[in-house]
Order: sequence, then C-alpha cells, then structure tokens
Amino acid sequence: MRVLVVGATGGSGRAAVDALVGAGHEVTAFARRASAAFGERAGVRPVDGDATVPADVERAVQGQDAVVVTLGISENTLKVRLLGSSGTPMDVRSRGTAVVVAAMRAHGVRRLVVQSSFGVGPTRELLPLSSRVVFALMIRQQIQDTERQERVVRASGLDWTIVQPVYLTDAEEPAARSITGEVQGMKVSRRAVGAVLAELAAGPADRGATVAVSGAAAVPVPA
Repeated sequence: MRVLVVGATGGSGRAAVDALVGAGHEVTAFARRASAAFGERAGVRPVDGDATVPADVERAVQGQDAVVVTLGISENTLKVRLLGSSGTPMDVRSRGTAVVVAAMRAHGVRRLVVQSSFGVGPTRELLPLSSRVVFALMIRQQIQDTERQERVVRASGLDWTIVQPVYLTDAEEPAARSITGEVQGMKVSRRAVGAVLAELAAGPADRGATVAVSGAAAVPVPA
C-alpha cells in the first residue's frame, strides 16, 4: 500500500513510518523538515510541507491509499503553557486535519487514521483525576484543539479510525487489546503506538471507531 504519514518527524510519526516500512508499504513522510529527517532512507519518500497549507497537503495526498495523521506540538509543555508555541500553531491538530480531510476528499482517498489523545471525546470520563488536573492546568489549549480535531474526523465522511494513546514514552513494551473500555495503566511506548497506527492504516479493522492504546491494551471505545 501507499501510505502517507502527516507529522512524520514527531515521535509517533517516526514510529508509524518505521512500522509501515517494516511491513513493506510505500511510505510518504510529510513534515516541514521531512527531507532532513529521512534523507535517502529506503522505502520512504520525504515531502517537505506545512500541514496547514492546502497546496502542500494536496501534493502529498495525491495517489495515496491511506493517510495517518500524527500532528501535535513537540515543544516543552511548561514553556508552551506560559509563552505559547514558537514553532507550531496551537490549533495545528484541528486545522491540519481539516486540510488533510479536504485533500483526501478531493483525491478520492478513503482510509484515514488519526492519532488523538486518551481522555478526549468518548474516553473523557475514563481519565484519572490526576490526569484531568494536568489537562486543565498544563495543556488545556492542546486538549481543546484535539477535541476539535476529533469532531473534524467524525464529520469527514471518510473511513476513519481515531487512535487515543495514553502518555507516550520511549520504552519498548508492546500494546495489547481489550474490549472492556479500560486501559492498563497510563503509559505506552511510541513504538507500540506506531505499530497500531500502521496496522490500522493497512487494514479494515476498527473503521468508524475510537481505539484507546495503553502499554498493555488497545481498547475499542464506542464511537
């Protein structure tokens, strides 16, 4: 398959690229500095561009079979809370995803997998109290933008899946799956999330669903 990863230079984006290449797919890595990050890597076509610029995104979407979106702000959380983001728009998730959806519609690309965050939308009430405090005090603007992003995805009319990881780490543990609606702890490795994103992009599973991902379980939550 030909799969586009939007936000490919972030932690989850790189992990998704790795998993897709490992599975033998043709990967287009899209980010502002994709060429510098991926260079001449086999199996990866880097495309430099801004996810909020329609012309850039359309150039990358055309000819793809599926799109994975891993947009977000990678700057220090406290710095962003106090001073705002210096390099990425605060609404990059919702605005960029809306641009991706429009480009997919224009070019007839149906499969969309979007990384969101556990504790948004249908998993809001499952978030531990300590995490709710962090959301309210430290990343309120990002969470509000993620809520808007999910609304864009659900209204897209595409074959979408929303993936909601808990707190991301650089550990190596795999993600397991459950149907209970509960996560197994509040940490998960980026590599495990990348594997879930790649698997969903390449297959028909969980279309129209929200999948919560933790270090021990990937849990389908009602859409």
